[in-house]
Amino acid sequence: MHTIFIDGQQGTTGLQIHQRLAGRADLEVLQIPPDQRKDQAVKREYLNRADLVILCLPDPAAREAVALIENPAVRVIDASTAHRVADGWVFGLPELSPGQREAVRGARRVANPGCHATGFLCAAAPLVAAGVVPTDYPFSVTSLTGYSGGGRQMIESYEAHDRDADGPLACRPYALGLRHKHLPEMQRHAGLAYPPLFEPCVGDFYAGMVVSVPLHTRLLPARVTPGEVAELLAGHFAGQPFVTVAPYASDRFPDDGFLSPTARNGSNGLDLFVFGHAEQILVCARFDNLGKGASGAAVQNLNLMLGREETTGLT
Repeated sequence: MHTIFIDGQQGTTGLQIHQRLAGRADLEVLQIPPDQRKDQAVKREYLNRADLVILCLPDPAAREAVALIENPAVRVIDASTAHRVADGWVFGLPELSPGQREAVRGARRVANPGCHATGFLCAAAPLVAAGVVPTDYPFSVTSLTGYSGGGRQMIESYEAHDRDADGPLACRPYALGLRHKHLPEMQRHAGLAYPPLFEPCVGDFYAGMVVSVPLHTRLLPARVTPGEVAELLAGHFAGQPFVTVAPYASDRFPDDGFLSPTARNGSNGLDLFVFGHAEQILVCARFDNLGKGASGAAVQNLNLMLGREETTGLT
């Protein structure tokens, strides 16, 4: 039996991970007594006692926690942004490229991907790797997410809103300075020369997301059709337990012509869709921002690192 310590388990991602691990007979989740949670010496003890530590902390606190780990046997999954492009850390998206799953299996330090980055990378990185899209392509990305993606403060704000009196909140773009914290991992792990222009939006629903990546075929090295893009993605993700690529159909669309961001909620699954015509192609990734976008991905990486079946606790 392996021991797990979740540092920051009172936050949204930490609570979700704890729930996903609850009841597993192959793991023991260590918990600091409530009255000792702020004791740095106790925290250091737990960080060095566990077989695997999952950090669900703000970036500075995650770096501090890593610095407290002195036991070389302790393995770490960091759910923060702190180490996603850091040397010595493996990026925890097993489906990213050939060999990535094995890299996660053998890693001592794994950086869990950001939710927006997961959708973008699944949609775009295989196309860049195949040479269909050049590394200097001027990518733009729109990502619609549920408000749980903003953490506790945003959750409290949305849940305090009186919808009966004031109606639902409109879908709202944010990070308007165009320097969202997921951009470095998007650029690095897609192998891009420049970061994408990224517009995240938050909707008035708790969880779920759709990440949309448009392509102009006139800007590509060779013209490709939407069907060819779908076939390439299907080949890249063939055999993956959590990623599904829908066959391209020019006259048939899911959800009566509307792509619902909530259809994969409660799962670790990610659906890819390809839409468009000869001049324009749209690749969309749909998944649960708390599942494949956060806690589900952490459990998937945990399973790989501990030699468990990858889907354990996630189906």
